[in-house]
Amino acid sequence: MKQLESDKITALYCRLSRDDELAGESNSIKNQKLILSKYAQDNKFQNIQFFVDDGYSGTTFTRPAFMEMMELAESGKIGTIIVKDHSRLGRNRLVVGQLLEEDFVRLNIRYIAIMDNIDSSKGLNDFLPIQDWFNEMHAKNTSQKVRAVLKNKGESGIPLAHNVPYGYKKDETDKTKWVVDQTSAEVVKEIFNLFIQGHGTCEIARILRERKILTPLEYYSSIGRKSKANSQDYQYKWCSVTVAAILDRQEYIGDTVNFKCTTRSYKDKTKVVLPKEDRKVFKNTHEPIIDEYTWNIAKQLRDNRKKPTRSGKKSIFSGLLFCNDCGKKMYFQSPVIDLKAKDHYRCSSYKHDTSLCTSHYITDEVLQNLVLDNIKKVISYMKNYEDLFIREQLEKSTQDELKQISKSKKELEKAKNRVIEIDSLFMHIYEDNVSGKISDDRFRNLSFNYDKEQQELKNKIEQLSKDIENTEKKDTDITQFISNVKKYTEITKLSPEILNELIEKIIIHQQEKVNGKKVQEIDIYYRGVGIISFPVSIDDIEVTIKKILNRKTA
Repeated sequence: MKQLESDKITALYCRLSRDDELAGESNSIKNQKLILSKYAQDNKFQNIQFFVDDGYSGTTFTRPAFMEMMELAESGKIGTIIVKDHSRLGRNRLVVGQLLEEDFVRLNIRYIAIMDNIDSSKGLNDFLPIQDWFNEMHAKNTSQKVRAVLKNKGESGIPLAHNVPYGYKKDETDKTKWVVDQTSAEVVKEIFNLFIQGHGTCEIARILRERKILTPLEYYSSIGRKSKANSQDYQYKWCSVTVAAILDRQEYIGDTVNFKCTTRSYKDKTKVVLPKEDRKVFKNTHEPIIDEYTWNIAKQLRDNRKKPTRSGKKSIFSGLLFCNDCGKKMYFQSPVIDLKAKDHYRCSSYKHDTSLCTSHYITDEVLQNLVLDNIKKVISYMKNYEDLFIREQLEKSTQDELKQISKSKKELEKAKNRVIEIDSLFMHIYEDNVSGKISDDRFRNLSFNYDKEQQELKNKIEQLSKDIENTEKKDTDITQFISNVKKYTEITKLSPEILNELIEKIIIHQQEKVNGKKVQEIDIYYRGVGIISFPVSIDDIEVTIKKILNRKTA
């Protein structure tokens, strides 16, 4: 049955974007409703219904209220659409033009924009497309201004993230600053602890579900923060993606990371993730929840994560084993068919192509015994001779490191000056090209070479800065390592947690025959201190102390 015109809905459409909020009260939803209500009342419109999109840009048309209104229009239930001004309908001239000239005509909908004196029942002005173009240009100019403001804020170290990371909340006195939210911060700490203990992201999500810990969205909703969570749909429903996102956030060590993503354009709001080299990192801008040492362990595990073997087993050494000859990772194999064969490791290069390297075969049982024995010796040594260990570590290659830092700093300064010099040279050749002193081909060749050199210098600057930072924080690494070792007094069995906290990497050598016997070496690099060689007798300890004292007096 065809719906009567008098029964059709008069849609009063309101839209407000965040940019419009800056213009003041005139465009507020409240003000739009007052104007639309008065107009509808004065002009005897019936069956009035409001459709409101608060916080949505005019360049997009996937707005909830707008889409609901158009669904009703397609079903023939709307007779008139009224807006305060034409820009409320949208700021994309192509889409708005199609709505006015095709869709509203097809659906027999009367369109009214009060402030712009537009009423489709009286015909559309020929200059309306020009007005649509100006509306779109307004959106484009506003977008450029907003991007410029965000760029300045981001480069000054102010966090650009609209939503504060789970584990933090905004400071009540200064909304640009983050403070630790103790309740959710404890969950973040537990996620990192579980991960370092060897639990995968899926397993961690299951543990959190079983403990009935609220998901981030549900937690925000419970403390009164804006959230799209639905308690029936999301409560306790942790997933591996959420856990992985928390493990990957550098903000938890107290850093601000800006320019992680952007949008394609002022029309297309689809998020685009930016490469790491385009991001800006500001160190120690807020209180950390996770110490950097722990976060680096988690990052290394994330970078080297591997799927279980066909037998379902996972190696506790995952991400720690490397071949001594080719430097590639060691591949864990747990035989399924040959049940007599033992769990073992082989060089991944050799596995893919036997001509590239040798197998470096070692069984999991032998490796565990060797590593466990070495860790026990380290713990015993640290327990009895901690002061000696600290002195040894600080003395070890100290002079060489100081020389390297000095050399690196000089290279860093030289590289920075050259980057500035290239900018100046580029300006000169550009001016020479414009004035005709050098040809276009010559200009292209020079600019290409300068661009290439400048990019190489920027990469070098980044690497030198990291090397200097890593060398200068050696004291902190030693202290952290000692603290981690003290956590373990008696170790009878290895676990992923022990390995990941104490060991950075293990280098596996190829087996050799010495005097008719098979011999295989492994090099264990402990986190922050490298290979530890400790005395085996009291005499050796006394000799070590004398060496250190002699170096100091020299």
